[in-house]
This record gives sequence, C-alpha cells and structure tokens, in this order.
Amino acid sequence: MDMGLLTAPPSEGLLPPGRMVTPDEGDGDVQPLWLSDEPATVELWTRMYEHTRSGLWPLLLDSLDPNDAEFRPWGSGEVFPEEMSSPASHDSASLLAQWWATYTAVGGDDMLDADRRLAVTAPLGQTWPGLAPSRETATNPDQLAAEFAQAFLADRPQTRLGLVAAASGAEALTAVGWAGPCNYDNDTAKFSAVLRDWEHRFGARVVAVGFSTLHLSVAAPPVDEHEALLVAAEHFAFCPDNIWQGSRPYTLAAYAERIAGAHHWDFWWD
Repeated sequence: MDMGLLTAPPSEGLLPPGRMVTPDEGDGDVQPLWLSDEPATVELWTRMYEHTRSGLWPLLLDSLDPNDAEFRPWGSGEVFPEEMSSPASHDSASLLAQWWATYTAVGGDDMLDADRRLAVTAPLGQTWPGLAPSRETATNPDQLAAEFAQAFLADRPQTRLGLVAAASGAEALTAVGWAGPCNYDNDTAKFSAVLRDWEHRFGARVVAVGFSTLHLSVAAPPVDEHEALLVAAEHFAFCPDNIWQGSRPYTLAAYAERIAGAHHWDFWWD
C-alpha cells in the first residue's frame, strides 16, 4: 500500500491519528489496512469516499465487542490477505448456484430434518431459480451509501475508519483479508465476486464490516414479490445464516418480504 496516500489525501489535509495494521499471521511485510485510532465521523468517511479515485476505499469497521480494547478483528490483526485468491478468478452466478446446491441438500450431518430443510427454501424447494434481473433506479448509489454511513455511525458510535488499497468495496474485503464467512468458505475473494456483481445489478455499496457481519447500501432493491424471492435466494446462497438463524419464520418467502424495497442489506455468518 502506498503510505503517501494515507498521510495526505488530495487537497484535504492529514488524516486523524491511526496506524497500519499488520496481520498476526504471515511474513510481517504486508500491511493491508490503515485503521483510525478513534471512532469515525460521517464527515471523515464522506471525505475519503469522495476520494476513492486516489486508490483507497473507506470502510466503516465494527468490532466483535465494543468494549474490547483490541478492536477485533482489525486492531488485533486477525486478517489474512495472503490467503485469498482474486475476485476476478470467480464467477458470481456459478458460485451462488453451487452454494445453493450445498445448503439445500438434505442428509449428512444436518441440523435440520428433511422436511424442515425443504420448508426453509419454500416455495423454491431445492431448485436454483437463477439470478435476479438487474434493476434501474434514479437513486444515486453513492449518495445512498453516504446516507447509510451516517445512519450506521449513529447506531454504532464506536465504529472506526479503515482505508484499503482497492477500487471498490467488494474488492476491499479481499484486499484486507477479511475472514467473516470463514465457517462456510475461507476464500473471501468468492464473496467479493458476488458483491461486485451486486454492485452492478443493484447499485450495492459495501459500507461497513464487522468481525462476521457485512452491511451494504442498495440503490436498486427488488420491489415486487417475484424479484424479492429471487434476491432472497441469492442471499441464502451467499449467507445461509440470514435465513437459518434469522427472526422466525425461517423461510425464504418471509425473508423476501423483509428485503422488498429495503435500501440496505445486512449479513451475519455464525
């Protein structure tokens, strides 16, 4: 990472106090992240977001425990950039179809019996429905991201700012070596490939990241029942815990109702 970019953003003066983070595993030469020492402000996030052409992507970083001085995983260096592949090596549609087949399969060491497993993905069952269509919107994705950042900071005032050398939020997750979904797949580049697709199809923007949580603003969410169900299927393939461990009832249909027209998507992996 270019340290010069982190000490003087274009025409905006110096950053607040912060430090480069070195992963606690690896050769010690890689520093994928600059982390602010103090909580972020919406003014600081907005200023950095407006300068993403400088090669740095701002992320609002949440911690596993707001009372933990280590600010895990970021401050403790629990990131693994050297273990990730490239998002360009993966196809979003293929990944989602493969994950769907895995998570809808019945049998083996299953926490759900066959009937409950099929009920979760009703009315689709085990059949992968394919990708939801792209949606056009008059909403500016970057303006919506700024509004969501403000709301996120108001709700989680302990959030800090992270800067990553990346061209987009999707790519920043891989570049920083985030391992939030590692209990399902430990190559974050696969999730970045899906997120990059969502950036194009739905005007999604990666705004905030926690230990195992991810928060997106969405400029063009699904609005009708059919499209919402297709997007819900993608979300289930991407993060099955959103449905398996979400608020009852644990069904795609109920989840689709919650995301229809919603301008932010939140994910959590157990």
